[in-house]
Amino acid sequence: MFSSVAHLARANPFNAPHLQLVHDGLTGHRSSPVGPPGPPRRSRNLAAAAVEEQYSCDYGSGRFFILCGLGGIISCGTTHTALVPLDLVKCRMQVDPQKYKGIFNGFSVTLKEDGVRGLAKGWAPTFIGYSMQGLCKFGFYEVFKVLYSNMLGEENTYLWRTSLYLAASASAEFFADIALAPMEAAKVRIQTQPGYANTLRDAAPKMYKEEGLKAFYKGVAPLWMRQIPYTMMKFACFERTVEALYKFVVPKPRSECTKAEQLVVTFVAGYIAGVFCAIVSHPADSVVSVLNKEKGSSASQVLQRLGFRGVWKGLFARIIMIGTLTALQWFIYDSVKVYFRLPRPPPPEMPESLKKKLGLTQ
Repeated sequence: MFSSVAHLARANPFNAPHLQLVHDGLTGHRSSPVGPPGPPRRSRNLAAAAVEEQYSCDYGSGRFFILCGLGGIISCGTTHTALVPLDLVKCRMQVDPQKYKGIFNGFSVTLKEDGVRGLAKGWAPTFIGYSMQGLCKFGFYEVFKVLYSNMLGEENTYLWRTSLYLAASASAEFFADIALAPMEAAKVRIQTQPGYANTLRDAAPKMYKEEGLKAFYKGVAPLWMRQIPYTMMKFACFERTVEALYKFVVPKPRSECTKAEQLVVTFVAGYIAGVFCAIVSHPADSVVSVLNKEKGSSASQVLQRLGFRGVWKGLFARIIMIGTLTALQWFIYDSVKVYFRLPRPPPPEMPESLKKKLGLTQ
């Protein structure tokens, strides 16, 4: 057990390609004596299957992307809506830290003032907004991953896979935030301004009457600041953590694991990624919460007023929320893929052509 942990600590998933090859023991001197060859291992690229299965569609097909988008809707819409009470308290802690002094105090004050129903404020814009975001986030991630992989070629896809995950997720999130921004703005108004509106039907017309379309999209730039780093960490950290878990922790290859065992690995990797996501994106999340509450303020003004300590208010609540959220989202998304029998590529392995270039095969 301890040796596995030590391996994981040394195996930095964001190594540059050459360092990664050195770590894997794949760039030794060609003149070194070669021991007896082990059993042959199949080369797998991003589109390869772990075992021969009867899939419902081809990897990278239109149906594949549509069903991945559906998985994103289910995973993001349901999980964010389920965590509305925690999100509400977190937002109020960020906007009014004097009144809501901590997560438990925040729940207590909210229940005292609004009752149990008050904890569900903002559920409608949350469900609609994050369903649309999930559609773009997961659906476009798969699209951009295939697109960029085809541009790089098989060998560079393997060598620069972390950069591929980062680029594909950033591209997807750019469009996802445009879809999310209007509902996020309405949600924050409902949750953090007592008496402003209790439902989306009340909030949306009132916001449009006061500020026009700007009311719905003035938070899109801070959303990009928050969500793009968050999503880059969410996808890249998840992909490389799954790879590390199968390599150093799981005692058998992924192809020999049952679907249930694979989903457990997915959940664990998702939670690890979620903790890092929460830390990376929290300062921008604080700015978005305050910005959507106040009229006429800019992101730079809010950031200056909050200061360094202010932007980290509510971090503990956000770690709990985002860690759980990210783990559940990956678990649900992968479960949707299993249910619809979609191709689920295994952890990548070095292509045979690259092994030959490095003198690793005869």
